Amino acid sequence: MNFNTRDEARNQCMLSGPLRRRGYDWWWHSFSARDVQTGEERAFFVEYFLVNPALGGERPVFGQLPENKVAGRRPSYVMVKAGCWGKGARQLHRFFGWQEARVRMGAPFEVEAGDCFASETELRGSVEVSAAEAAAHPEWMCGAGSMRWDLKLDKKIAFNVGYGTSAPLRAIKAFEMYWHAQGMKTQVSGTVWLDGRRYAVDGPSSFGYADKNWGHGFTTPWVWLSSCDLTSRITGERLADTAFDIGGGRPKVFFVGLPRKLLGAIWHEGRGFEFNFSKFWTGSRTRFECREEDERIVWHVEQDTWAARLVTDVWCEKADMLLVNYEAPDGSKRHNRLWNGGNGHGRLQLFEKRGRELVLVDDMDAAHVGCEYGEYD
Repeated sequence: MNFNTRDEARNQCMLSGPLRRRGYDWWWHSFSARDVQTGEERAFFVEYFLVNPALGGERPVFGQLPENKVAGRRPSYVMVKAGCWGKGARQLHRFFGWQEARVRMGAPFEVEAGDCFASETELRGSVEVSAAEAAAHPEWMCGAGSMRWDLKLDKKIAFNVGYGTSAPLRAIKAFEMYWHAQGMKTQVSGTVWLDGRRYAVDGPSSFGYADKNWGHGFTTPWVWLSSCDLTSRITGERLADTAFDIGGGRPKVFFVGLPRKLLGAIWHEGRGFEFNFSKFWTGSRTRFECREEDERIVWHVEQDTWAARLVTDVWCEKADMLLVNYEAPDGSKRHNRLWNGGNGHGRLQLFEKRGRELVLVDDMDAAHVGCEYGEYD
């Protein structure tokens, strides 16, 4: 199967069976917009995060509350996470009890709670947290501010990892953490209001992204890199039909950790190159290094198959990033330095292998790179 295949079944809510009591599912979206008054560009994100529906009720249950930790109560809620990167970067959280939410369990997915809604093609919602509320409720794990959005999604290029998220492996809950990118290139259109300022989101220049993760735990290290804003150093042209996506860390299968591995793919002007360890017959192998410097986070990834090679270097200034917060379904919060950004820059070198010869397909600069790196405490 070609990895550039959208699949609504893989994008539906996965909280069934044991994941209803110890599981999470989320849909993540990121994009760029411009201030309608100043023309200044800003990168935004909107996420719908669901955890432990069988443990829920009228009100959200917060796993980080000291009394819940003592009592062993695990988190249960629908959380809407929204925010922005750059100067004044922030993440804002709004929580709903499960009885306040409507989640469609089939395909195509829908999540609705209050005025917040998400589907394959639409995002609507709002979140507002005062400075006093954020200070009084550390269990909310967020900052202060207000954001409202009304957006349409047009998913152009997918990264479907194939066998690793196939129906049999989804059914037996084999992996600790699953990943499906329904739109590693997504055109986002509409309007965002941040602290009362209006931003216009214009499809082709939104450089949007949409994916989902689900499972019963998180990975460490946690690595993610993606962009659909790539320009060829060879031709000088922006590549309109190109996007790349890399993610993973140290996957676990039936609670057994595998060696450090990443999944990756690049769709380059109509041609697909995939680096997927679950497709062992391709000879896929990866080497990567991530490091935190004084002022930036740096990633270096080398991926190979029998047929191709991709070398990816990305960097993002810490001043443009934030430390993103999640609690796991078991109530733990072990990622406390999970750096997350949407303003990364990078360089990608893509080669084909012809015998022992490496033939350069393209040498590309990347902008608007979504990026993440963190390890457990």
